[in-house]
Amino acid sequence: MSIFPANKQDTSIERMEDDRPILKDMVGDSLAMRNVYRLTRRAAGTSSTVLLTGETGTGKELIARAIHELSPRATGPFIRVNCGALSESLLESELFGHIKGAFTSAVENRTGRFEAAHGGTIFLDEINSVSFTLQVKLLRVLQEHEFERVGDTRSIQVDCRIVAATNRNLLDEIEAGRFREDLYYRLNVIPVDLPPLRDRAEDIPDLIHFFAKQFSAAEQIPLPHFSDEVLSTFKNYAWPGNVRELQNYVERLIVLSGPEGPSLDLLPGHVTGKSVPRSLPSKTLDPETLCRELVAMELHRVGEESTDVHTQIVSQVEKELILQVLRSCQGVQTKTATRLGINRNTLHKKISEYELESEAR
Repeated sequence: MSIFPANKQDTSIERMEDDRPILKDMVGDSLAMRNVYRLTRRAAGTSSTVLLTGETGTGKELIARAIHELSPRATGPFIRVNCGALSESLLESELFGHIKGAFTSAVENRTGRFEAAHGGTIFLDEINSVSFTLQVKLLRVLQEHEFERVGDTRSIQVDCRIVAATNRNLLDEIEAGRFREDLYYRLNVIPVDLPPLRDRAEDIPDLIHFFAKQFSAAEQIPLPHFSDEVLSTFKNYAWPGNVRELQNYVERLIVLSGPEGPSLDLLPGHVTGKSVPRSLPSKTLDPETLCRELVAMELHRVGEESTDVHTQIVSQVEKELILQVLRSCQGVQTKTATRLGINRNTLHKKISEYELESEAR
């Protein structure tokens, strides 16, 4: 049975509902994505600064473009700057421009990206990568809508909307002394957080269809059939690279599959569960994901021939749980048993079984 509906609705048409996809490349009807669509529409109608947050590969640039295209500035330019791709000196010249003679290689005047974005939107990707010195100049643009080219003393007025994006927690960056708190509050007027793919697994079939259809049309090859086995594997994988990683594997399966269609054998072991999964960003791990990753790693460790995987995995989790609660209770067994919800005799046996006597008193 194919996962592709016979009459797939064209998402390139803007729908009337406030929480529906708004651009042709936006795919997903999950609650998490509908909330993003709703926020995007509301933000687009204003000139307020927007801060997009989310892991790499979640579609921050796509949302930035949607904000621009739905805004009164849609006829103006949309200028993207990857702040993490340039050194401090190059980024300053890229953003603000320079005059002839400002530095050795400045052989002519150059217009910066802020000037180029006049009347439109500038998208500052990886804003967390901007140096502390340049953050001061960005703050001035946000506050006063003016700046000077590198090497010049003449102020230039600019009218552009700023949309910034980061895959880091900027509050942590502030705490570490790497990001200005005043700039953060100037940027974080309208925050839009993009969910990781693992938190909207119900969108995966539609995304597979979209990428498969897109690639097949570009290569002029038949649209392949994705089996329920492949679909189930994709829905259970944690996707540390998010939508970008999914697109990569859909294309790989189409290119490498034979007449029988896409097969799990064409995917790396960490996707199918045959090897240790890739690690996820530590601050994005929820308990369910942690549990899933732990089980996958342990299944790989004990091997396919083991016949007591339940005992091994459950015992490891139970031992760690008892150890941590014991330590939090300063080794007092009565208190530990109460917190664990088991009687003291059972706890005593478990302490002996797991050789935790040195932790108890």
